[in-house]
Amino acid sequence: MAKLEVRSKDGKKVGSVDVPAAIANAEVAPHALHRAVVTEEANSRQGTSATKDRHDVRGGGRKPYRQKKTGRARQGSIRAPHYTHGGMAHELKPRDYSLKLNKKERRSAILGAIASKIQADALHIVDTIAFAESKTKNATGLLSALGVQNTRRILIVLPQYDETTYKCFRNLSNVVVRTAPTKKPSEEAKCAPFSARDVLVAHAVVMAQEALAKVEEVWSK
Repeated sequence: MAKLEVRSKDGKKVGSVDVPAAIANAEVAPHALHRAVVTEEANSRQGTSATKDRHDVRGGGRKPYRQKKTGRARQGSIRAPHYTHGGMAHELKPRDYSLKLNKKERRSAILGAIASKIQADALHIVDTIAFAESKTKNATGLLSALGVQNTRRILIVLPQYDETTYKCFRNLSNVVVRTAPTKKPSEEAKCAPFSARDVLVAHAVVMAQEALAKVEEVWSK
């Protein structure tokens, strides 16, 4: 079990929270993390790339010249790949790149990613991340109070989607906003739950205390 400081939006310490050993001491398994990242990136591919081969391009594909008695290399079609207006060699066709990740693998990857941030002191817990007005200065003020405003990539984890709060961070190019996981994910959610890849690529993770509780509820058991 690990004990983390809980800070307010002003950066002041307002308490502490105990992180279960299932999260804080989770094994950082490189294979599980690799599988999670590869699966997420593969599933994000549209798979709609398509090119035309020698059978698809326009033109009859006649033989450019006779087979023999020219002294030149034999050619079979004016639509061969090495000809101008010829088809592409090894053409691309639409395909499904999606991969499957088992629930236990996903759990191992997410917990391992969070544990790595705890060990690196890169996980910051805030009592609440919510703003009344959608102004970027609210977001920059929070990040400055936590001392991570100059971090290359920051992950913000909200307990649930809040449009006003989301808009505060929207103009910050180094910030990615995600929500905490839920037992019954909604397909209509406007902000996706964070993944192992989101945690791994972030140099700092700022998580609401309520979001941490949801992580414990969903993944630590």
